[in-house]
Amino acid sequence: MKTRILFFLILFIGALLLSAPGEGLAGVVVEQVVRDKDGIPSKALLYFSDFRFRTDHQEAGMTTILDLKKDGLVMIDHQSKSYVEVKLSEWEREVAKRLKDESPGIKPRERKIVVRKTGRKAVINGFQTEQIEVLADGELIEENWMTRDVEMKEIERVMDRVADRFPKDFRLEMKEGREIYEKLKPYGFSILIKDHAITYGLRAIDRVEVKKIEKKELKDDVFLPPAGYQKIIPVPSKK
Repeated sequence: MKTRILFFLILFIGALLLSAPGEGLAGVVVEQVVRDKDGIPSKALLYFSDFRFRTDHQEAGMTTILDLKKDGLVMIDHQSKSYVEVKLSEWEREVAKRLKDESPGIKPRERKIVVRKTGRKAVINGFQTEQIEVLADGELIEENWMTRDVEMKEIERVMDRVADRFPKDFRLEMKEGREIYEKLKPYGFSILIKDHAITYGLRAIDRVEVKKIEKKELKDDVFLPPAGYQKIIPVPSKK
């Protein structure tokens, strides 16, 4: 589920801004709670305006800002009051290289993905939802509580545009997550995702829950490093 979360926390929720109805929409703020495999929660705030995206991980004291028009990526450490600014395209290539180096010559085994309705419905954080299960080779790997309360008509166009930015190897890592998204799309937007697969590692994720979605005015400085923070020049990785 980790690769799916990495891909869709930006694409799936971020498309809310660009697909929301109405003119003159200044921005959207999404409040999430992410729980790890031990049930420990962490809060994330996501901000969207035009083609800009910001996520705040409050417990870690970290902020990430993406500007898709300017090919910009800013990573802010609030504890040290410093930040790193790089080109998004360069970061994408670096991530793809790291994924390849971590498992040289190993390709993920392709599995048959099936989604099915269970008939269960619930109101979660004010959203009317229905439960959709995801199976891989017949094994339950996750459940999604989906809502149609959110307008989704342009999400495929947005997702494809952003996904096409990623290098080839990076997209291959995300193939299964992309297939899950495509098969869930007819059911709406996922308010709650529960992982039933066995996940390991310090960042293993058990569930992601959307607590609140709010439309609000977002000023440009929301997508800039705070005044007075030190800019750190990253050291180029060795070839």
